[in-house]
Amino acid sequence: MKIAAILVIPTLIVGSLYVMSAGPAPVMTASAAEAAAPGNKASAEPTISIHEFMFSPTSVTVTAGTTVHWKNLDPEPHTVRSVDATFKSDALDQDDSFVHKFDKPGTYRYVCSIHPQMVGTIVVKSGAH
Repeated sequence: MKIAAILVIPTLIVGSLYVMSAGPAPVMTASAAEAAAPGNKASAEPTISIHEFMFSPTSVTVTAGTTVHWKNLDPEPHTVRSVDATFKSDALDQDDSFVHKFDKPGTYRYVCSIHPQMVGTIVVKSGAH
C-alpha cells in the first residue's frame, strides 16, 4: 500500500518598502542653516549622516570656523578621512559621531577608509564678507 503525503507550508508574503532617490544628495550651506535661525550659531554647524553606505549630504559649504558633525546611522562601522590627511576619525560604530572644525578656506574631499566608494566634500569659504 502506498501512502502519499502532501505537506502544505503556508507562505507569508511580506511587502517590501523601496526608497527611491529623486536625484543627487542635497547640498547644505551654513548660511541656509543660519537663515533658519538667525543669531543661533549652533544652527550653522551642519551634521552629515552616514546611512546606507553614503554620506548625506555629500557636499556641504560652510564658512571658516565652522564645526562639521558626522553621525553613523549604519549598523556597519565607517570612518571619515580627508584625502589630504587634514582630518581622520577612528572607526565609528552605529550612533557614534565625529566632529572637525574647519578654520582654513578650501575644498576638503573625504572618504570612508573602510568603504572607499563613500565620498564627500566640505567647501570652506572665507568668513569675511
